[in-house]
Amino acid sequence: MSPRLCVILLVLITLFAFSGGREIKIKQSDDNHIYNHTLARTLVEYASAVYITDLTALYTWTCSRCNDRIKGFRMIELIVDVQNCLQAFVGFSHDLNSIIVAFRGTQKSSIRNWIEDLYWKQLDLHYPGMPEAMVHCGFYSAYHNTTLRPEIINAVQSAMKLHGDVRIIVTGHSMGGALAAFCALDLTVNYGIQDIQVMTFGQPRVGNAAFASYFHKKVPQAVRVTNGNDIVPHLPPYYSYFPEKTYHHFPREVWLHEVGIGSLSHLVEEICDGSGEDDSCSRSVYGDSISDHLNYFGVELRADARGSCKFIIHNSEIQYDEKLGGDVILLRNPTEESLVISS
Repeated sequence: MSPRLCVILLVLITLFAFSGGREIKIKQSDDNHIYNHTLARTLVEYASAVYITDLTALYTWTCSRCNDRIKGFRMIELIVDVQNCLQAFVGFSHDLNSIIVAFRGTQKSSIRNWIEDLYWKQLDLHYPGMPEAMVHCGFYSAYHNTTLRPEIINAVQSAMKLHGDVRIIVTGHSMGGALAAFCALDLTVNYGIQDIQVMTFGQPRVGNAAFASYFHKKVPQAVRVTNGNDIVPHLPPYYSYFPEKTYHHFPREVWLHEVGIGSLSHLVEEICDGSGEDDSCSRSVYGDSISDHLNYFGVELRADARGSCKFIIHNSEIQYDEKLGGDVILLRNPTEESLVISS
């Protein structure tokens, strides 16, 4: 056997020994305390469950995605803003001893069209109380000016009365991640809640550098998980030569990406620097994959039914036009088992 072949064989054996076929590794850094792998694997399941269109199964936590790591969750309120095609829920996780707030991502009939629209989102709104902080009006309004905000605030306050001063964890995928960010900032700035943690998946940029700095100061426990070549975290575009006029991610990014070849590859969870725009993480690759956007940690992150804005209650399918009103709210008194449905 030639020396060259021996070296190649030795490298392959070493890779196999360390990869274990599909081992997941966290790239070591001084900031490992920021990111918890087990928590990420749990929260991605909440971010997936909130896409469920059978509201009865989702509310009673008997849906196909309401298992595994999130099996013991107890729903407090499920909100569907029909007119704006938005969905979110609030509940309590006994395993995490935390209040969970989860936002659904885009439910448009064509995610490709929604992604194309992200290229042209403008920074067109000053964030209240921070003159230099600019955000996109559409992202901001989807949380602040819809049914979601008042219902989520009421549900969180009710849950805190019952469970005390526990941690609040806010999560979401895609546009749901953007709404999660605005929600966490709202709870901190306007309601004085300090123990808040945010973890989003495949989130787009939501504001400029001033907003990112302001957000990080107010919500320091924030993690944005990105995956491979997921296109959405690259949008709206970031232009390094226009630092004051461009969108800018808030920190801290954790980039999931494969290292190795074929069966010898393993998933690395790389904790990025504190800039929010680490060019050695997801910005080091082309953001051109929709499939990487729709699957994190092997968990599907999309609606379980085709079509735009569809949901089911008690096995009666209801399709509605986005121009029609009539929000759907499923809630219970946290101290009781009764269910109230209002629309």
